[in-house]
Amino acid sequence: MRFGTKAIHAGVEPDPTTGAIMTPIYQTSTYVQESPGKHKGYEYSRTHNPTRTALQKALAALENGKHGICYASGLAATDAVLKLFRPGDEIIATNDLYGGTYRIMKRIFEPFGLVFRFVDMSQAGTVEAAITDQTRMIWIETPTNPLLKIIDVAAVAALARARGIMSVVDNTFASPYLQTPLDLGADVVMHSVTKYLGGHSDTVMGALVLNDDELAQQLAFIQNASGAVPGPQDCFLVLRGLKTLHLRMQRHCENAVRVAHWLHEHPKVGRVYYPGLPSHPGHELAARQMRAFGGMVSFELRGDVYEEAVRVMENLQVFSLGESLGGVESLCTHPASMTHASIPAAERAQAGLKDTLIRLSVGVEDVEDLIEDLAQAIG
Repeated sequence: MRFGTKAIHAGVEPDPTTGAIMTPIYQTSTYVQESPGKHKGYEYSRTHNPTRTALQKALAALENGKHGICYASGLAATDAVLKLFRPGDEIIATNDLYGGTYRIMKRIFEPFGLVFRFVDMSQAGTVEAAITDQTRMIWIETPTNPLLKIIDVAAVAALARARGIMSVVDNTFASPYLQTPLDLGADVVMHSVTKYLGGHSDTVMGALVLNDDELAQQLAFIQNASGAVPGPQDCFLVLRGLKTLHLRMQRHCENAVRVAHWLHEHPKVGRVYYPGLPSHPGHELAARQMRAFGGMVSFELRGDVYEEAVRVMENLQVFSLGESLGGVESLCTHPASMTHASIPAAERAQAGLKDTLIRLSVGVEDVEDLIEDLAQAIG
């Protein structure tokens, strides 16, 4: 079954009671049992809910995985993965990553004894050099947030597998429409479902997709025991969003390519970060690893004047200034003060994240309106 067909049909069956083509919102906390322990597969909605079950099956199908597990947010999904490890275990993560991921690693789990090493993963050799006998997981984010570096998932996953190390890929920026890391050898895929999978800026959710049965049981146990589960209405909204994922991603990518090339040619723009540009150092790898180049674009103005960057962001009218990404509407974000503020300034600078960087989530509007908006804001 091809992707667009899976996006519409995977995990969804007509309701057996009414024939409803959309999975109902099972807004219930508990389920009547025929006898103690004898039930229809559902006991309590923290553990299982039919609407969530349908979504989990759909997400697994889109990632070409066996098991899908949904959580209350992307960070709740990250939290579940980190709970697999014990004091003294080392985790290698890319040094250019979502600020919330950095925060939960350093401020929540490091005090419990986990050890984190943040390295530039654009070269697999850098990852290999960071591995020690205590390394238990490699956390990959590609394209990275916000500098849009491209990491070779197959190379890093092979490196990890040869040493018995788990590899996890945050696939939020790409979505399964553009990239399926399990097919490249990764063990687990993580999504902030809030973003492209939901696609309409109306839901907060996270998910993990994997193939290993035993590991899936462990993560499902953590999901139930910790209780960070999404509600059935949110699951319904994401099921609805998935049905247009392929259509939305096509438009996101088409618009972003146009915006990136326009920015690249603008005399007041210094550097543009977009893997679809031939000048991007990860362009060839992205062309092999991804089906298109995504809807995220970051850029800096010439001169790196902070006040000028702020002026541009304040003057945008079609692009809304706000956190998050992946919705149908275009968003502008200032990573240094918003999505990545939890990363110390010195570490941001070391990773190449300047205070003048502007990140765009290019939506599905008419691209001419987006370019005109950028033109009037930049001046």
